[in-house]
Amino acid sequence: MSGILSDLRERGFIRETTDDAALERLLNAGPVTVYAGFDPSAPSLQLGNLVPILFLAHLQKAGHRPIAILGGGTGRVGDPSGKTEMRKLLASEEIGRNLDLFRGQLSRFLDFSEGKALILDNAEWLLALNYIDFLREIGRHFSVNRMLTADCFKIRLDSDSGLSFLEFNYMLLQSYDFLELHRRFGCRLQIGGSDQWGNIVAGIDLIRRVEGAEAFGITIPLITTASGQKMGKSEKGTVWLAADRTSPYEFYQYWINTDDRDVGRFLRLFTFLPLEEIRDLERLEGADLRKAKDMLAFAATRIVHGEAEAVKARGAAKALFGGEGEGGGSVPAKTIPQAQLAAGPLAVNIFADFGLCASKGEARRLARQDGIYVNGDPIKEDRILGLADLRDGTIQLRVGKKRHLILRAE
Repeated sequence: MSGILSDLRERGFIRETTDDAALERLLNAGPVTVYAGFDPSAPSLQLGNLVPILFLAHLQKAGHRPIAILGGGTGRVGDPSGKTEMRKLLASEEIGRNLDLFRGQLSRFLDFSEGKALILDNAEWLLALNYIDFLREIGRHFSVNRMLTADCFKIRLDSDSGLSFLEFNYMLLQSYDFLELHRRFGCRLQIGGSDQWGNIVAGIDLIRRVEGAEAFGITIPLITTASGQKMGKSEKGTVWLAADRTSPYEFYQYWINTDDRDVGRFLRLFTFLPLEEIRDLERLEGADLRKAKDMLAFAATRIVHGEAEAVKARGAAKALFGGEGEGGGSVPAKTIPQAQLAAGPLAVNIFADFGLCASKGEARRLARQDGIYVNGDPIKEDRILGLADLRDGTIQLRVGKKRHLILRAE
């Protein structure tokens, strides 16, 4: 009989488990409490965080109880996993602001009503620890020799910056999180990125040693595109889940521009579409594949930003690329004084000044290659902008097929 673990594996969420058969039995037997942690190192969650979030959402839909742990305590130390240098230590106030933003974002994906899911800050128990008592109760269960074999430490030990004693404590703290959640809520499963394997196994071992209980772990593969790029990076940088950092339109366009080879895989990971429907979409080829990309972009944008923003983003894309529909207000827009426009600025300078090109030199180079557009027409590097370019009070600027900006005169 197919269960939630099999479905998650087919969707691409699972890289490793600590005990496949026992975990399958556990998840099929009844509700399980499961947790994932989120490091408050930025003022928004980003696309890479969406994978564990949707993993938790799938488990909740299957009747299990997710716990989202915010690293208000561990964030003061910094996880060395996957890093060649020590993370920047944030001030307590900044960590607090980031955690408040995370709480709002996570509530879009998980149902926290009536205890169906929990959102906790590990500062609640970590900041109150007495260091000597912690070493006696928890530290004695950890072998330094074994810890040094963990990939998260080996990478740092081989790096120029080395590994600080502060970071060396991170594995103990994350393991203690798992133990504390097991004690308080009966949590038996932790999920995390593939670089978290050592930390997850250490927590499972700690629960066994201290409580004599069995716990489990699942790691998620590092998600990369077919070209080998780390998932969640665009031409403009990180793809954020906050609308004020990556607009819903830009988010939608990120998915529309998905490599053809990635469409099926991303439909499995980043939408709740039934697997049968995804298999049908995967069979599409050529121009028909655009339908699958639109389904991916719309579904992913709806999950993150809601139905209304997804509709606006789709409408804006159709207005720009297909000449149909409304919704241009969803496209990034900036204003320019009418007096500046009347003075006849060089268009390439405007493209650079408003961030569509990295520099005026890049703008000139793209103009020579017919790569920048004003109101849909390619321009040369000596093109002047003026009031005559206004269409209903706006000018549409574009670089290539992906970068758009509506310039409004005021």
